[in-house]
Amino acid sequence: MLTIGEFSQMTHLTIRTLRRYHESGLLEPARVDPSSGYRYYDAGQIPTAQVISRLRELDVPLADVRRMLLAQDPATRAGLVAEHLQRLEEQLSRTQAAVASLHRLLHPEPAGIEVELRHVPAQLVAAVEATVAHADVHDWYAGAMAELEAVVRRPSGPPGGLYDNALFSEGSGHLLVYVPVDAHVPAVGRVRTVELPGAELAVTVYSGAHDTIDVTYGELGRWVADHSLAVAGPVRETYLTGPRDTPAVAQWRTEIGWPVFHVAGTV
Repeated sequence: MLTIGEFSQMTHLTIRTLRRYHESGLLEPARVDPSSGYRYYDAGQIPTAQVISRLRELDVPLADVRRMLLAQDPATRAGLVAEHLQRLEEQLSRTQAAVASLHRLLHPEPAGIEVELRHVPAQLVAAVEATVAHADVHDWYAGAMAELEAVVRRPSGPPGGLYDNALFSEGSGHLLVYVPVDAHVPAVGRVRTVELPGAELAVTVYSGAHDTIDVTYGELGRWVADHSLAVAGPVRETYLTGPRDTPAVAQWRTEIGWPVFHVAGTV
């Protein structure tokens, strides 16, 4: 038997941590002296202690650690670990996006953005639309675009999307993604032919991954306000170059178009 001090030295876990693992039921000592309360461990518990330590370093919740340790099937344990790693990767992506946005906000481009006022005529498109929660936009978009690509083999222009204001202000709103077509396409699954109405747009082009596109939204919004314009409908995005065209993130280009009109009493 090993004393808790010896076990601590062998596992590189503090005595305090080992006591906490014991109290939470994660790692019970092989024996506890009934009179002194001293904890004693078996050498065979060393790998288990180290597994717990590694899982906790990955911020796996105690309840999930317990489930992993109790799982007899290796595939079940692997699945639980994979689920947590996926959550960590998503958290890392959010952190990287936040850091990139902060960098742009703290170190803005001196020249600012270029904006063009443009009239866009009505356009025939194959589209998929639904009311979507803001947190689900990326997954929903991927599925919708996959359906569009399966139905429309030769679109007449780059894909795009219309994003309802409520998607940003309320956390859920109408979203329509589309590919331009020259003629009506058969309705398959969620795909329908829609005519997008013409609009007056304030347009700018964002380059790169979408990690900092929110900053460009803010810059475009400021430009619209500075020029006495008001937003008059859902924001339009056109994906001139994206991940389906090239894996080179620096080459991605997204056109952001805000439907606008002049505020009454202004020139």
